[in-house]
Parts: sequence; C-alpha cells; structure tokens
Amino acid sequence: MDVEKRTSSWSVEEVLGWAQEQFPDHMNLLQKAIIKHAISGRALLRLKAHHLESLGVDDEDQQQEILQDILLLRVQEEISELSDICSGEMTSCWPDWLNS
Repeated sequence: MDVEKRTSSWSVEEVLGWAQEQFPDHMNLLQKAIIKHAISGRALLRLKAHHLESLGVDDEDQQQEILQDILLLRVQEEISELSDICSGEMTSCWPDWLNS
C-alpha cells in the first residue's frame, strides 16, 4: 500500500489491505462488510462505533481496537493537510518557537 497516499483517497481495495494488516483475526467479518458497503478511505475515516455495530462488529473491545486505529488514520490525515497548508509558508503557519 502506498504509504504517502492519503487515507481519504484510498479505494475499497486499499481499505481491505489496511484491514488485513491491522486486523487479520477479524478479516472474515471485515472483508464482507468493506466489500458489501464499498467502504473507501473517506468512508473509513468517518466510521463510528454504531457504524461498526451495523457492519456486524458487535464486540465492544473489537470496536475500540478498530476505532483507535481509525483515529490514528484521522490524525495522519490532519497532519498531511496541515503540512500542505503550511508548505512554503513555515513562518506564518507555526508559532515562532517552532521556527527557531
């Protein structure tokens, strides 16, 4: 999977690849849900606990594990967006103490 590609741009196949890497023990259930609902990267970033439950992930510990990894993806996405905004404009985007 392309590490540089933003999660929001992932295809259903790339979401499947991520799920396989992160949750190999739960792949049977996740694979069916990802394919059935055509969960792209953009949709993945928006998933909440009630969505996971609707997709068949009933175990709360499983839900929390998946949601924590999705949160990390959201943070990475935000950092990429901020980086794009600030590229070439470091002095105006970051506090002075970060520029020294």
